[in-house]
Amino acid sequence: MNTETTGTTGTTGRAGRRDLAIDAEDVHKRFGRVEALRGARLQVPRGSVFALVGTNGAGKTTLFSILCGFLRADRGTLAVLGGPPGPARLKGRLLALPQDAVLSREMTLREHLQFLGRLQGLAAQRARSESERVMELLGLADLGDRRAGTLSHGQNKRVGVAQAFLGDPELILLDEPTAGLDPRNAHELRQAIVAERGKRTVVISSHNLQELEAICDEVAFIERGVTIDGGRLADLTSQDREVTVILGQGQVPLPLLAKELPEAEVTFEEARRALRVRFAAQPGRDPDVAITQLLRLLIEAGALISEVQKGKSLEQRYLESTAAR
Repeated sequence: MNTETTGTTGTTGRAGRRDLAIDAEDVHKRFGRVEALRGARLQVPRGSVFALVGTNGAGKTTLFSILCGFLRADRGTLAVLGGPPGPARLKGRLLALPQDAVLSREMTLREHLQFLGRLQGLAAQRARSESERVMELLGLADLGDRRAGTLSHGQNKRVGVAQAFLGDPELILLDEPTAGLDPRNAHELRQAIVAERGKRTVVISSHNLQELEAICDEVAFIERGVTIDGGRLADLTSQDREVTVILGQGQVPLPLLAKELPEAEVTFEEARRALRVRFAAQPGRDPDVAITQLLRLLIEAGALISEVQKGKSLEQRYLESTAAR
């Protein structure tokens, strides 16, 4: 694989797999005595909506800064959109929203977005049209003539997100994009992100795991500077192999399930009335068919079904992955 040196510390950029927007291996970064990254890896498929999950101080923001080319890793290999990171090569192709983006207080919202569009290399007319488009996309059209210094925190946050959608970027990095937004604006932003699936790659760092579970295809868990798990969200949460059924009061037909589902692992948690069934891996098996069979058995046995959850929640999976660390 071709490599290209990007620094004097041993870090290399590489061509990377063509189906990956980000291909990072063994990335290290130290700030004095603090080791912010100590072996992070990240493989982000092109066109995906990707979640980066970790506690405060896990290294997420540092990794974003390295991907943008604002910082150099001390060690590791890294390809962003098929080559080494760097503002010159990625100008207009990669856009990012920092967690604490600051706007020019004296510019109007429209002027601010047009200015940023010009910095990305957009022609004046394109910068104007793109500013109007992203303001409409993020519900800011009626605030275009307001100075940034007069906007609320939530409005400023939406402006920061809007600037990450200017032009036609191939890769967008969003650091806590819905933090501080009211429920309606957060919902509208999630819908805007989902609409980009397949058109461009969006990587989201957030503590809101329910939100990420609703919109993301892939996920990586980073803890103390190390990527500890990752992959397709459906695989990580066992959506094709596990189902939890919350039952109402009454008998639980465990002997029947053991007889009719001999290849499955069945457990019951009395406190929550939670029946958990984990199916054995079988190539070509349709998980929906297996779940339908389970529910039919429960209904025919007279069980009362209150809730059905396919797989584990992303929160459960994250807590399991980090429990021993």
